[in-house]
Amino acid sequence: MRSPVAVSTPGKLILMGEHAVVYGRPALVAAIDLRLTARLAPMPGEAVHLDLPGLRHHEDLSWNDLRSYARAVRERWEGYAERPAAQGFRELRGDDPAHVVKVALGEAGEWLAAETDTRLAGLHVRIDSDLPIGSGFGSSAATATAVIAGCLAVHGRANSTAPADLSCIERLALDVERRQHGFPSGVDGATVLYGGVLWARKVSGGVEGGLERERITARAPLLDRLRVYDTGTPADPTGAVVAAVRERRDRDPVLVGEILDRMETATRSFRALLEQPGEDDPAQTLHLVREHEACLEALGVVPDEVRAVVRQVENAGGAAKISGAGSLRGPGGGSLLVYHPEPERISGWSFLRPFLFYPVHLGAPGFREEVSG
Repeated sequence: MRSPVAVSTPGKLILMGEHAVVYGRPALVAAIDLRLTARLAPMPGEAVHLDLPGLRHHEDLSWNDLRSYARAVRERWEGYAERPAAQGFRELRGDDPAHVVKVALGEAGEWLAAETDTRLAGLHVRIDSDLPIGSGFGSSAATATAVIAGCLAVHGRANSTAPADLSCIERLALDVERRQHGFPSGVDGATVLYGGVLWARKVSGGVEGGLERERITARAPLLDRLRVYDTGTPADPTGAVVAAVRERRDRDPVLVGEILDRMETATRSFRALLEQPGEDDPAQTLHLVREHEACLEALGVVPDEVRAVVRQVENAGGAAKISGAGSLRGPGGGSLLVYHPEPERISGWSFLRPFLFYPVHLGAPGFREEVSG
C-alpha cells in the first residue's frame, strides 16, 4: 500500500491590485504564515473519507462520486462562463461545505484517469487549517493546491521540486478556483504555491489566460509596519463580487477603466516603495494605501460599515484598505490591511478592537511537503 503524505500551503493577502488583476493590471500578493495542511492516507478499497474538522464535516464517497461531482460543476461553470452574472454565480457555487475539497479531488482523479494508468486508491483525507474562510486569506486556493498536490503525491505522480509537477498542480488548482470563484486571476494559487511576495499579471485574454509572475524582494521595512485585521466574513462570496464588478464595467467601461488605471498606478508605485533600500516614505505610503482603498470603494466592493472604520483609521493618521474581493453588502468586508508610520499606535485604537487581529508574517514560504504521521 502507498505511504501517507502530508502537504501544507500558506494563506495569502493581496497588498494591492485586487479586482484590477482580473483585467490585466498587476497585483502585489504576499504569502502569510498561517497555513493549511492536507493529510492523505491510503485505505483499502476505493472509498474516500473526508475528515474536515474545521467545517465540522465528515463524509464517505467513492471516486465515481467525486469525479461526477467535478464534471457536473465543470458543466455549470461552462454555462456560467457564457453569461457571467452575480446571480448565476450563486447557482454555480451551491452550498456544499466541502465543495472545494470535492472539486479538487474530482479534478485530480479525472487527470490521473486521463493522463496515467494509475489506479485510484481509497483515501482518508484530513484537512486542518489556521486560515479564516471567505475573508480574503486565500483559504480556497490553499485548499485546492494542498489537496491536489497531496492526491497526486499519494498516487506517485508529483514531486515538489519538479517544475513540471508544480505547473500541473497550479493548472489544476486554477480550475478548482474557477469552480469556486468564477473568474479568478490565478494570483491566489500562484502565491500559495510559490510563496514570498509576488508581482503578478494576466498576460493573455480569455478564461484560459496565462499569468506572468515575478518574485520580488521587499527591502524597505514597509511590510513590517502593516497590521492585519479581519472585519468579518463578507456577505457576498468572491465570485459574486467579481461578477458584480464585471457587470459594472460592462455598463460603464470608461469610468471603470479610469478606476483600474488609478489602481495600477498605485500598485506600481507601491512596488517601488517595497523594493527601494532603506526606510520607506511614510507620506507616500499613506497616500498610496488611501488611493487604492478609494478606488475599491468606487468599485462598490467596500461595505459602508468597513468604510466607516477606514475613515477612523485615516482620521487617526493612518491608512487602511481591504485585501481581497471585499463585499457588496455589510457588515463584514474580510481582511483589512492597516498602516501607520508608527505601527505600535495601531494596537491602541479602540475602534479596531471588535475585529480579530492576525500577527502574520508577510512573505512566508509557499507549498511544502511535511513529515506525515
